[in-house]
Amino acid sequence: MSEARYLDNEERTVVILMTSGPSRPERCATPFYLGALLASMDVDVHIFFTMEGVRLMQRGVPEELVAMEGGKRIIEFIRDAKRAGVTLHVCKPALPGYNMDEEADIIDEVDHVSSAGTLADLILSCDKVITF
Repeated sequence: MSEARYLDNEERTVVILMTSGPSRPERCATPFYLGALLASMDVDVHIFFTMEGVRLMQRGVPEELVAMEGGKRIIEFIRDAKRAGVTLHVCKPALPGYNMDEEADIIDEVDHVSSAGTLADLILSCDKVITF
């Protein structure tokens, strides 16, 4: 693959679908890191958390979770992604399954508590979907 071409100057949108959560900490930093990298390249990045992934947006969880021993906390990766311009969506239908309350349990960094319809719209209108 040629390294001469990273972007072709066309507008791009990427959706990262995050289903992994605290039970698989080694999978929890990369989506934010990759999202921040893409956003810094002027890509419109949305990370949509569903299934166990919603737990990464639960107060107290990302502040304590690390992807690898000695690594930085997941909340730091989240904040790096936000500073780069990544939009964070939490799946509203998944919250009750993890006893999470939309008003009390979601970290401040979340932009939207969204329906499955929002996810469908994002997928149908984006250029790429990446899953973790």
